[in-house]
Amino acid sequence: MGYGSSTLFTRLSVPMKPQANELIRSATDALFHEGHVEAVHEYFAPDYLVHTTEQDWRGGAQLIQSVIGLYRGAFPDLKVELQFFMSSADTVSWQRTMRATHTGAFKGFPATGLPMVWREMVVSRIENSRITEEWVVTDLAERLLFARKSLSPKQPPAKRPPAKP
Repeated sequence: MGYGSSTLFTRLSVPMKPQANELIRSATDALFHEGHVEAVHEYFAPDYLVHTTEQDWRGGAQLIQSVIGLYRGAFPDLKVELQFFMSSADTVSWQRTMRATHTGAFKGFPATGLPMVWREMVVSRIENSRITEEWVVTDLAERLLFARKSLSPKQPPAKRPPAKP
């Protein structure tokens, strides 16, 4: 087996759980693509908990609905693409690629009017056919910073004092 072979990855992977993947796919379609935020109860447990870089958030359906509202307010044309990686008995690791135009304020970032693409890595824990807990890492803040920087007036580089010999 050579280094270029994918056999090692295949041996270490856990077979995908189709029901977990389908739950993630159905939730994404209903909540993001079709706008059925009232269906959140079908996909998320009442005591849903999400771990982000900032902190841990608990709030069940109300939390999910407010997050979707926040995204929709800033990115009304939001599209989500899914890619699944691995799953175990009760978790699935996946990535979503988000594409949208930034037309509204988002967490202190004013609208830029620019198209944006960002990715979110997610690990979802599932119990009784509902998502109970997630760990989410996103690069959205970085993308928003880049967008804001690209819109700011160009500043000449600061002059540096000559180096001492």
